[in-house]
Amino acid sequence: MTLRLFDDLAALPKDDGRQAVGQICLANEERFTAAHFSEPLTAFATGWTDPENIWGTLDAMFPGIEVSRRFEYKKALNAEAFLSETDDVRAIGSPFKRVEYKGESATDRTLNKGLTIRLDRDDMVPGQEERDVARLLGRLGRNDLRRGVALVVANASNTAKTWDTSDGKDPDQDVIADLITGGDARGIGSNLVVYGETAWQKRALSHRAQDTAGGFASASLTPEALAQLLGVERVLISRERYQSSSSAKSKIVGAYVLMYFAQQNQSKDDPSNVKRFYTPTEAGRFRVYREEHAKYIDISVEHYSNIAVPSTLGVRMFTVS
Repeated sequence: MTLRLFDDLAALPKDDGRQAVGQICLANEERFTAAHFSEPLTAFATGWTDPENIWGTLDAMFPGIEVSRRFEYKKALNAEAFLSETDDVRAIGSPFKRVEYKGESATDRTLNKGLTIRLDRDDMVPGQEERDVARLLGRLGRNDLRRGVALVVANASNTAKTWDTSDGKDPDQDVIADLITGGDARGIGSNLVVYGETAWQKRALSHRAQDTAGGFASASLTPEALAQLLGVERVLISRERYQSSSSAKSKIVGAYVLMYFAQQNQSKDDPSNVKRFYTPTEAGRFRVYREEHAKYIDISVEHYSNIAVPSTLGVRMFTVS
């Protein structure tokens, strides 16, 4: 699977006020003025339930951390967390040994992301604006999910695996071994394993091919049961897709198995491999603008976020065939 996110986004036209009706384009921040802010559509966006659960997958794989637009966080020096000494005994009249955790400070900012769609007044029906806000929200979530997956893939130690119908294949043993390797590198075990839909299917078929009671039992494990076997907090199956060409769709995770540490309810200084920083607006997570013209209406949805990989230690990945 090839991730062409940045080429895809660059190919989207920018909002110059001349886009065709129904066309989605990159929102123009200069047109985001208070005069165009829509409180009703923003309230709809805040209470919107994602039918594809793209934002749920995004939150599970890349837990959100609320920050200001510009912020500073610590890139922990992993070795400092595991230093050990034998001279921590205090002599009478002497102070304890003094240690110092330095870490590495990094400054960053959340990026303003948004999309705009134009609606023709002669072609609108009741509820049209809300439906198109939902379309833009789903697309923005899909964009960030692809960004995050691309970052993990680019920073992971990749191993090619063949999980097929040959006898003796044990995909779970492969994952357990790699989780141990990643834990040794990081000092703390991975808490999340993400299977692309293709990798998940190949895992099940490989177990079934063993034609044993154990193989059949392993093939039918739920993600929750497999998480217990692997010793992680969560096993996630990603089935999300995107339009990769005019005539084809591609899976976002697909044949990958991703293994890394992503702590939920974390702070900006926690030692997670991945972090998704976001800045809420005064109206909530998203803000919606509605710009009226004589014959059409422009709807824009914006949010602020930035995904980072502050530590690559222990990030592991399989490419399954």
